[in-house]
Amino acid sequence: MSARHKARKRALDVLFQADLRDLDPLVVLADSERLRSDEGDAPLNPYVAELVTGVAAHRARIDELLTTYSLGWTLERMPGVDRAILRLGAYEVLWGDVPEAVAIDEAVTLAKELSTDDSPAFVNGLLARIAGQRSTLDLEA
Repeated sequence: MSARHKARKRALDVLFQADLRDLDPLVVLADSERLRSDEGDAPLNPYVAELVTGVAAHRARIDELLTTYSLGWTLERMPGVDRAILRLGAYEVLWGDVPEAVAIDEAVTLAKELSTDDSPAFVNGLLARIAGQRSTLDLEA
């Protein structure tokens, strides 16, 4: 398992926990870093912070795009883990430093590992729709 995959999985944990507890993801991230430090664990991979910070900074726009391009699903209706995976994947597709295909593949892999049997196809389809519209999207909003 690559270091970036592990970082994505840890960022997903932070985003899922924040969503579940209705907390700011940056607060959950800070608590997680403080706990690791108190227990003498190695610090978090900096990519975890980059992902969580990026999703938090663009969350309103990400949620708007997920709502617009999901077919027949509201954000509230999606399983929490799928919401977190999609937010993470959408951030990487739209603002990340990896190729779109890598971002989508990583999101699908997380869905296979952590969610329902139907989730990988749903995640793939929704992120592919967003990636296909990337050149027409206002990413400053």
